[in-house]
Amino acid sequence: MTVEQNAAATDWVAQAYRDNLSTGRARIAELLGGQVEIESQGAWVTTSDGERHLNAGGYGVFIAGARHPVVVREVERQLQVHPIGTRMFLEPTAARAAQMLASVTPAGLQRIHFCGSGAEATETALKIARLSGHRHLISMHGGYHGKTFGALSVTAKSLYQDPFRPLLPDVTHIPYNDIPALHAALESCGGSACVIVEPVQGEAGVVLPAPGYLHSVRTLCTEFGALLVVDEIQTGLGRLGTWWGSDPENVRPDILLSGKALGGGVLPVAAAIATEDAYAVLDRDPFLHTSTFSAAPLAMAAVCGAIAAIACEGLVERAAELGAELLPAITAIAVDRLGDRIREVRGRGLLIGIEFADPALAGELLVELVTHNVIPNHSLNSERVLRLTPPAVLDRSEVGFLLDRFDQAVAALAGRYPDGER
Repeated sequence: MTVEQNAAATDWVAQAYRDNLSTGRARIAELLGGQVEIESQGAWVTTSDGERHLNAGGYGVFIAGARHPVVVREVERQLQVHPIGTRMFLEPTAARAAQMLASVTPAGLQRIHFCGSGAEATETALKIARLSGHRHLISMHGGYHGKTFGALSVTAKSLYQDPFRPLLPDVTHIPYNDIPALHAALESCGGSACVIVEPVQGEAGVVLPAPGYLHSVRTLCTEFGALLVVDEIQTGLGRLGTWWGSDPENVRPDILLSGKALGGGVLPVAAAIATEDAYAVLDRDPFLHTSTFSAAPLAMAAVCGAIAAIACEGLVERAAELGAELLPAITAIAVDRLGDRIREVRGRGLLIGIEFADPALAGELLVELVTHNVIPNHSLNSERVLRLTPPAVLDRSEVGFLLDRFDQAVAALAGRYPDGER
């Protein structure tokens, strides 16, 4: 494609976004240089101008990279025989996906409702809570659980909630990592509570709780008869260097939410994974909570491929190893270049957050990284924090590329603001 052809193609896509999709997305694209992504493989995304960008973004989706061959092979095979089910008969790919997912979750979590997005998984958990008499919802400030009405009700950020009020009633938001506040909230609910919490708050800017926090949450929920939902939509399936963020404290929730990486970087799919006791309320009527595309064979093939790829290639362990290397290296670069403009660099596994004293610098570094061919993430609930969520399939040269380009981007940012400015 010539330069002129590329420019024409890019202009056409941008205009289509303005005319038919989202003018807001079109404006953001302009700020990032107007790139149009057309291909992905492994850790890389190719744009229409032929540039390759290392994908340290994707909001946790690409733990196995893009188009992992194991996942693609499963999906292609399913596409050729039976991509969408009738929903009248039993279907073997869903059965296999459920068994494979249950095999890697904490013991006792074996009943699964598949769906298309993390927000749908949250809705499933909230419906189970309502059906079982847990009508009072407790979630954490900074938590992010989706933007459908129920999920938005427990996503404690007024920016997203206020335009859509009234939301669900009987919702209490408390500080994250605050056990006394949780004790007080549970005490006031009289045993009718459902608590939803993340092991690490991703969209809040990679907020890590104190050691033992999740275990204490489980203990309190048990003491007060509350239903515990652990949202691992972003943190699960190896992102934190363990299969699940709740694993280090040996916590088993009543419902575990999974998504993002569950589709293997090929298809969107999520799940609510529950204990027998929690799921029993949905067993009473199989048509009480349904979806036409729930457990669609094509999506189930992606789940099978994703779990196989993560397990067979040791991507959970690889995420831990890469995180242990990248976190101190990124910290050293950021602090050396920007000094006290950096508040903190923190993370676990391949979920890394860089917090700035000035939120404008987070936005500027995002643009600078894209200019240097690295795709990062912003944080929906924290404008001060830029996040990196690279895949666990990075090889040595790709690790070197990421660190080198991060260094170049931070140096460019530092050069614009001599000491004492901003």
